Amino acid sequence: MEESPTVSDGTARTEGHDEPRSHETRDAASDGAAFARTRTALTALGRALRYDLSIASRLAAKKLRAAGSGALLRIRDIDLQAAKTRAAEAAARSAAVWSRVKLWHFRSTDKRAVGEKQFRWRALGLLSAATAGACLVFIVILFAWALSDVPWEEIAEGSLKPVVLLETVDGKPLVRQGPIQGPFAAREEFPRHLIDAVLTSEDRRFYDHSGIDLKGILRASFRNVRAGEVVQGGSTITQQLIKILYLEQDRTWKRKIQEAVIAFWLERKLGKDEILTRYLNNIYLGAGATGVPAASRIYFDKEVRDLTLGESAMLAGIIRAPSQLNPIRNPEGARRQASLVLDAMVKRGKSTADQAKVATAKFAELHPAKPAARSGGWFSDWVMQEARELAGPYRGTIKIRTTMVPRLQVIAEKVVAEALKQEGAAAGASQAALIAMTPEGAVVAMVGGSDYAKSPFNRATTAMRQPGSAFKLFVYYAALKAGLTPGDWIEDAPIELNGWSPENYGGGYRGRVTIAEAFARSLNAATAALAMEIGIDQVIAAARELGIDAKLAQTPSLALGSSEVNLLDLTGAYASIRTGIAPVEPWGVVSFHADGQRAFRVGPPKQPTADIRQYQPDMVALLRLVVERGTGREADLGALSAGKTGTSQNHRDAWFVGFTEPLVVGVWVGNDDEAPMNEVTGGRLPARIWRNFMRAAAAEPADSARDSATNVTVDGSSADGAEAAATCNFRACASAYRSFRLADCTFQPYRGPRRFCEK
Repeated sequence: MEESPTVSDGTARTEGHDEPRSHETRDAASDGAAFARTRTALTALGRALRYDLSIASRLAAKKLRAAGSGALLRIRDIDLQAAKTRAAEAAARSAAVWSRVKLWHFRSTDKRAVGEKQFRWRALGLLSAATAGACLVFIVILFAWALSDVPWEEIAEGSLKPVVLLETVDGKPLVRQGPIQGPFAAREEFPRHLIDAVLTSEDRRFYDHSGIDLKGILRASFRNVRAGEVVQGGSTITQQLIKILYLEQDRTWKRKIQEAVIAFWLERKLGKDEILTRYLNNIYLGAGATGVPAASRIYFDKEVRDLTLGESAMLAGIIRAPSQLNPIRNPEGARRQASLVLDAMVKRGKSTADQAKVATAKFAELHPAKPAARSGGWFSDWVMQEARELAGPYRGTIKIRTTMVPRLQVIAEKVVAEALKQEGAAAGASQAALIAMTPEGAVVAMVGGSDYAKSPFNRATTAMRQPGSAFKLFVYYAALKAGLTPGDWIEDAPIELNGWSPENYGGGYRGRVTIAEAFARSLNAATAALAMEIGIDQVIAAARELGIDAKLAQTPSLALGSSEVNLLDLTGAYASIRTGIAPVEPWGVVSFHADGQRAFRVGPPKQPTADIRQYQPDMVALLRLVVERGTGREADLGALSAGKTGTSQNHRDAWFVGFTEPLVVGVWVGNDDEAPMNEVTGGRLPARIWRNFMRAAAAEPADSARDSATNVTVDGSSADGAEAAATCNFRACASAYRSFRLADCTFQPYRGPRRFCEK
């Protein structure tokens, strides 16, 4: 027994299994006894239940027999007839109840259907209202955005765009080169056949629609779809006017909304006749012509009231494509289009067949041609700057009477062109400029180059060039103011000033000479010495006093014209010497007259402030000496002739500026690239140009140029006794009074009514 723990694992496991088997035997025996006892108990329980069931069943059977007997007794006692009656009544009551139940159910179902239907309609109504409200809000926001930048005030004023018309001193039109717009014509000035032609071509239902022609749009859309391309437009004349005057030309929904709203509003604001009048005055008709008045002048050289039926049809026909159909560029296309307009007018009863036939036959005689370019292009460009300033507050047609004398302008252009043609190549000069003015500064002629069509750059007013010895005027004027006289002596000898040594033209020095001789011979060394003696600052002061506004370098070489100036200002300075008052500011506007307003004279921008008459005789004598015995002998006319030559370094610029009794004239010759000329000096080509112009101008009656520029009346006549326009110095008045009003040249004082400005 004690060794069993030491045996192998297999032996131990075997022994381990033997012991449980003995226990299982004992458990099985005990389980058998338990089952036996359970069977005994269940048997006893079954017997007890059978006994109890038997007793219960006997009692139940007894009770059932008693109940059955009672039921049979009650059945025997039932009255069958009464039972049937009661059954029928019960059935009737049941049917009635069921009927009421069904009726209630039906009504309940119907009410629910009706309610559901009403709910659906109510919901649909609310949804529609919400959608409509949202759309309305969207439309309001869209229109507010689209119309936010519409110039309502400008449209509400019913004002026309300003059209500035320049006139020469005698009241004739001064036609500018390039795009032009004629004066606004009134409704009654347009011939009836012109209006019929335009309406037939552009808007046949103009007097029937309210700004937008829906029928016209549908008709045009149908025709365009049939043709497969755009062959007809649907815009009314009202819509076209809006595009021309008020809206941008881009094709956007914003512009479409603006166009539609403004069209309806404009019809009620202005009316049909006013809309049509504005349209005819502003429509573009090709060749640079805006408006029928300008087109009638360019194509037929006549007033709009004088247009014939055929001419009217031609103008109406080119509205749709003015650049392609204008009679100058495409005469055959213009005639074909005019024939179509005439045929349409006959169909509408706006012209008879005979009238149309006659007009068509006359087309062969129509040879529209743009009028030849008129002189004065540079002058027009120069004066237009001031003209637009004057026209600023006005609308409609503004007539600006200028100082230009047509005859003198033609002479100036001819003289300059001939000089360059004959001598330009040999002289190495490609350009020239000329300014002619009265002693009071009224510019009567202006040439800014060799050919305006090729180069509109104005060398007379814009180009800044070195004046050379022409600037010596200011040195000798300063010397006279310093107390020197033309007979005083100065030294013409070599001089060095800060490393700069001026030399005389041709070399050599004359030693001791008078101021008069130094000026007449244009001696550089003597002039530089004189300038240093009186002071360069005094020379600059003298130039400023006589009207030079350009930047002037305070160096010794300034005395010989090293600082740049323009021809206009330099000529104005010589005019100051001629009149004896300074500064004389060149000017070009005599008067302006806006529609419905009073006419006003304008005159020079600045009135002279310095009286220099005490120096005038000596200065005129010095300038006459230049022409008589000095460097300007080529300019001698045999009568009063005074002036000064000028030549810049290396002959890049050559000048002659001088005057006679009625006129002050300046001439410049050179090249745009500042290339040196072939030994050209101011005493040669420029002096000859000056002389030729003065001689041609002298053929005009004495003082006519001066008088016409300074004594012009409101209507442009020079007749004595004519009522002159009131003078309004609008620049001085605007600077002096904040309340200044250009419309009537008045200002508001602190007390009392408005007063006329007399500055």
